[in-house]
Amino acid sequence: MRQRLLILFRIFLAFVVVFVAMKPVFMLYNGAGHGLTWTDWLAVPAHGLTLDLTTAAYLTALPWLALTISLWIRIPWARQMFTAYAAVVSILLAFILIGDTCLYSFWNFKLDATVFTYLDSPGDITASISLGYLLASLSAVILLAGLTFWLLRHAAGLKTFGAIKKTNTPTGNPSAATENPVTATVKTETAHRETGFRLIKKLTATIVFLLAGGLLFLAIRGGVGKSTANVGKVYYSSNQFLNHAAVNPAFSLFYSAGKMEDFASQCDFFPEHERARTFASMQYDTTSVACDTLLRTRRPNVLVIIMEGFGGMFVESLGGRPDIAPNFERLLTEGVFFTNCYANSFRTDRGVVSTLSGYPALTTTSVMKLPDKSRTLPSIASSLATAGYRTDFLYGGDVNFTNMNSYLLATGYQRVYGDTDFPADVRRTHDWGVTDRITFDRLFEMVTSRRDGKPWHTAFLTLASHEPWKVPYNRIPTDEKANAMAYLDDCLGRFVERLRHTPQWHDLLLVCLPDHGILYPDTLTEVHPLRNHIPMLWLGGAVKAPRRIDKICNQSDLPATLLGQLGLPHGQFRFSRDVTSQTYRYPCAISVWGSGMAFYDESGFTVFDLNSGQTLADKPQPSAQRLDRAKAFLQTSFDDLGAR
Repeated sequence: MRQRLLILFRIFLAFVVVFVAMKPVFMLYNGAGHGLTWTDWLAVPAHGLTLDLTTAAYLTALPWLALTISLWIRIPWARQMFTAYAAVVSILLAFILIGDTCLYSFWNFKLDATVFTYLDSPGDITASISLGYLLASLSAVILLAGLTFWLLRHAAGLKTFGAIKKTNTPTGNPSAATENPVTATVKTETAHRETGFRLIKKLTATIVFLLAGGLLFLAIRGGVGKSTANVGKVYYSSNQFLNHAAVNPAFSLFYSAGKMEDFASQCDFFPEHERARTFASMQYDTTSVACDTLLRTRRPNVLVIIMEGFGGMFVESLGGRPDIAPNFERLLTEGVFFTNCYANSFRTDRGVVSTLSGYPALTTTSVMKLPDKSRTLPSIASSLATAGYRTDFLYGGDVNFTNMNSYLLATGYQRVYGDTDFPADVRRTHDWGVTDRITFDRLFEMVTSRRDGKPWHTAFLTLASHEPWKVPYNRIPTDEKANAMAYLDDCLGRFVERLRHTPQWHDLLLVCLPDHGILYPDTLTEVHPLRNHIPMLWLGGAVKAPRRIDKICNQSDLPATLLGQLGLPHGQFRFSRDVTSQTYRYPCAISVWGSGMAFYDESGFTVFDLNSGQTLADKPQPSAQRLDRAKAFLQTSFDDLGAR
């Protein structure tokens, strides 16, 4: 029994050691710009220990079960089975721990179920990184897997899961036949007593192991308190990086995965009547009543350009860096500029759905990745197709990434063009596909070749302003992110200048907005309002006159606002509002990411962390109303998805 208990404890401790040891590695790799002090290097492992113990207990449960059974039954191939278990767990943990460390620099939140939405397109994932980076990461995975495997094997020792060694009475003694009956009786009684003692020892050992199992259960539960183990339990600082560093990524991944499918139960903040009342107070049921007329025609050709990552941090007029987008700054004076628009999310797959379907982004799942859900969404394309428009979509990359092709075709786009529609020699001019200069040229050809008089709608998603930021342009050589955005600005400026000299410009409405912003500069965090602030610009010959619209809105308000301008119904867009309508009385916006949300209205903004339940920002004054409305909106969004 003692040996088995020691083995169990060593296995448990081995997992804890791996988790604790990886925390300073995570901090060292991602800590630049976060102002770490020497106390943080101690506080993070100390506060994160709760979830480390929980995760270690989960992983030790199977060895505990095998050791308990082995008290009574000899388990064949026990050492081989543990070796296989240790190998599988070591590899999985290595991928999770190294993956979390590497992805954090891109996503700025801990590894969670979001990663599952991208695993079916590994080639597109690796497009964001160099070959050297990929090889270094895989080498780190192999090294960590090897060290973890060695540690687990060493912890288990040479004899694992074996039955208690039996002591057999020698047989074949020739004197046994002539043994004294009294002696035989004594030996028999002794054997019975030894059998009884062995039974008592087994029962005692079983009780001890059941108690050990109880301790594992308490560790899995997260203690004896009312709350069970959750990510927020290890949050302790106003510095979100320190909180994230304390979180066990294996726990975060599987904890969030368990919540992915039961959408209606997620973010269940309020009873139904309170949720409905609070959501109703946000007045999302706008109808286009006496709306401002921005266009000089009710049937313009509609071109929507979704600019990859081109957030407000790159637009001087929104408080961003002044030298990046001179062409876009000039165009802002020629069209309708929505100055207070906010992105719904942080990823392209969520931003595209918000833009084209007016559907809110969700924290833990991508609607685009759920074909049975995404096909039920309304969209600009389906509404315009019903009104007689030809519709198509252009993207220079793989249109099947994140299930985008399925979503687009199901929501009204009659033709979807991707990288395979370009000549083979240009398909890899960018790590993600065809570089923007070439796709803008193709877009120009598509627009100027349409002469049959039928109205059309085209949506175009750019791609070059994305990791790894490699573009055939070198205006800002000292800053690869800024230079990639400057390249996009240059491509857009050249495209517009060419197009304005064609007959197609006269009846064209060109809508430019990004799918999301990015964390730029690197010191920018989710609590800064510029994080999700994006430009939205309407221009073209169909625009009546330049103007600014300063009302707060989301990118998801584009469908209702556009259809309202065209005199088309938009009641099916539950979460999209006509910003120009007189019924738009409560301007507000919401942005979400994997573990939190930000809410903006005319009174200020509130940033809330869902894991810890902490309010990270509440300016200029704290507002319970803002927080309640943000929660009600997110709860309503999940309820709606669950009902689809």
